[in-house]
Amino acid sequence: MRRSDRDQVKATKTTTRRSLLIGGAMGSFVGVLGFRLWQLAVRDAEQYYLLAEENRISLRLVRPDRGRIFDRNGKIVADNEHAYRITLVREETRDVDAVLANLRTLLGLDDETIQKVKALLERTQSFVPITVKDRVTWEEFSRVALNAPVLPGVRPEMVLSRVYPFGPDFAHQLGYVGPVSETDLSDGEKEAEPLLRLPDYQIGKTGVERSFERDLRGLPGAQRVEVNAGGRTMRELALEPPVPGPDLQITLDHHLQNFMRVRLEGQSAAAIVMDVTNGDLLGCTSAPSFDPNLFVRGISSADYGALRESEFRPLADKTLQGAYPPGSTIKMSNALAALESGVMDPEETVQCNGFIEISGRRFHCWKKNGHGRINMVGALRESCDVYFYEVAQRIGIDGIFAMNDRLGLGQKYDLPFAGIAHGNNPTREWKQKTYGQEWLIGDTINASIGQGFTLATPIQLATMTARLATGTAVLPRLIRSVGEKASEASVAKPLGVSSEALAIARQGMFEVSNHERGTAYSSRIADPTRAMAGKTGTSQVFSITAEERATGLRTQEELPWNRRDHALYVAFAPFDAPRYAVTVVVEHGGGGSTVAAPIARDMLLFAQHGGLPPEESYPTSQRTRIREDLAVLSERILPPDGSTPAVSQT
Repeated sequence: MRRSDRDQVKATKTTTRRSLLIGGAMGSFVGVLGFRLWQLAVRDAEQYYLLAEENRISLRLVRPDRGRIFDRNGKIVADNEHAYRITLVREETRDVDAVLANLRTLLGLDDETIQKVKALLERTQSFVPITVKDRVTWEEFSRVALNAPVLPGVRPEMVLSRVYPFGPDFAHQLGYVGPVSETDLSDGEKEAEPLLRLPDYQIGKTGVERSFERDLRGLPGAQRVEVNAGGRTMRELALEPPVPGPDLQITLDHHLQNFMRVRLEGQSAAAIVMDVTNGDLLGCTSAPSFDPNLFVRGISSADYGALRESEFRPLADKTLQGAYPPGSTIKMSNALAALESGVMDPEETVQCNGFIEISGRRFHCWKKNGHGRINMVGALRESCDVYFYEVAQRIGIDGIFAMNDRLGLGQKYDLPFAGIAHGNNPTREWKQKTYGQEWLIGDTINASIGQGFTLATPIQLATMTARLATGTAVLPRLIRSVGEKASEASVAKPLGVSSEALAIARQGMFEVSNHERGTAYSSRIADPTRAMAGKTGTSQVFSITAEERATGLRTQEELPWNRRDHALYVAFAPFDAPRYAVTVVVEHGGGGSTVAAPIARDMLLFAQHGGLPPEESYPTSQRTRIREDLAVLSERILPPDGSTPAVSQT
C-alpha cells in the first residue's frame, strides 16, 4: 500500500473516533437533560408545583375583632375603632432604602422614625411585617395605596384598634391593651400563638382586659391571596374568616361610675358602691384616674413619667390594692363579737374620761374630755374609743379576729384582677411568725379601734357593710356574663349572727348619721325613705407621742399632706330596706365625718335616685350651698341620658 493510502486510512479512523466521542458526549448531555426534564415534569412535578404556588400564593393571618365590654345597662365601655396604618415586609422588598425614601416623601417621616424602622427591620424576621406608621390619615393611606407599584412589600392596612369611650371613668377596672412585649412572648404557650407575632398586635395588660385576654381575643382567620412577582396582591383566592372574641358585660353602672370619679376629683381616694342584695359592684372608683386611651395609642415618656411620679399614685387601683388602717369603721364588728359571746349587755355602760390606763400605758379616746357614761349604741354613735377598749379586754384578740373574719376582713375575693391586697386581720400566730414576738394587750387595744396591725381594703370594708346590712355573707361580683355564659351571683349564706345583735349594730350606725350627737349628723340624708346608716373612721398614719400631746397637737391642715390622717366612712341605705352599701377612703383627708361622709352621702343619693338628687334630699340649713354644688356637678358629669362622651380619635 502506498504511503498516501496509508495516511488517508489513518485520518479516516481518527475522524471516526472523534465523531464517536463527540456524539457520545452529546448523547450523554441530551440524556442528562432528558432525565432532568423527566424529574421536573414527572417525578418531582408536584413538589415544584407547590413551590411555584408558594411564590404565587401568599397566606396571611386575619386578625379577629376583640370582644367588646358593656356596662350593666348595655352601654359600651370598651369598643373597637377603625384605624389605618402602613406596614412593611422586608422579604418582599428588593431595596429597603429606596422604599423608605419613597415613604419618607409620602408620609413625611423624619430621620428618627426612619432609623427606628430600620432597627426594627434588623431584629424582626424577614417575613414578619413591621409597622412604619400607625394611625395614618385617610389622605396618607390613599397616597401610599396609589403608589403601590413603586412600593414593593408595603401594605396599607385598615385595622381595628381598642378605644375606651369613657376614658378615665373605668381605667382601673377595665385596664387597657398594649403591644406584645418580650415578656409576653417568653411564655411557652404564648410563643405558639401566631397572632402575637403580628405587627403591633395588642393584648390586655391590666384589669379585665388582661384577666379575660383569652376570651376577648377571639380566633384568627386565614386569607389566601395571589401576588405578582413584585409582591403586590392581585386577587383573593380564599378566606377563612376569623372568630371574633365574645362580648363581656360587667356589673358597673357607667353613669354612677362617672359621677363617683367626678365627685372624687382633687382627692387621692377610693370609693365603692355595692348592691347588698347580690354583691354586684355598681361603682368602683380609684382617684385620681388616667386615660387608658393614651396607653393604646402609645403614651409619651412625659405623660407616663407624670403618672408614675405623682404622690397620688393614679396608676394604682386603691379600691383593691390599697390597704389602710380601718379606724373606727370596724367598731360594729367588735360590738357584734361582744354581744354574740355574751360578755357585754348592750345597755351596760362604760365610763369614758378621755383615756384608760393599761399596764402602765395610757390609751386615749379621740374626745379629750371623754364621753361620760355611755352604752353600746351611744358608743357607736359617738365613736367612743374607751368603750371599745373595754370591749377588747373582754373578747380578746381571738374574738376580734373571728368576727372580723366573718364580716370579710383580711380576705381576698374572687375578682378578675392581679395584685389584690389581702389587708391584715392579725392574730397571735401572725405576730409570732412575722415579728417573732408575743402578742400584747396593747396590740388588742389598738386592734379594737382599727389601728396597730389591722389593715383593710376598701372592697373588704364595702363587703363588711353589705353583710351588716343584710346579715348574709355577701360576696362582691364584677362580671355578669362572658358571651352567652352568664355569671350567676353566689347565693349568700347567713352570717350566723343573731338578729338581735345585728339590730343593735345597725341602730348604732343609724344614729351616727341621724342623731344630733352622731359623728356624721351634718352629712345626713333628709329624706327618711332614703336615710342612710353609717360609721365614720379616722385612721392615724403616724403615732402621736406623749410629748406632742403635752405641747398641743397640730391641726390636720398644719401637717404635711402625707402625715395627715386617712378619712373613712362606710354606710348602707335605705335604712329600712337596705339596697346599697358604700365605702369611701380619702388618703390623708383628715376626719372621716367632715371629708369622707359627705362624699359617701352624695354617692348613695345618686345611686338611689339614678342621677343627681333633688336639693330636698339635704338638710334645710345646707340647701343654699348644696344648690351651688349640684349646679357645678351637673356641668361636670355626663348628661342625664347617660350619652357616651366623645373621645378624640387622633
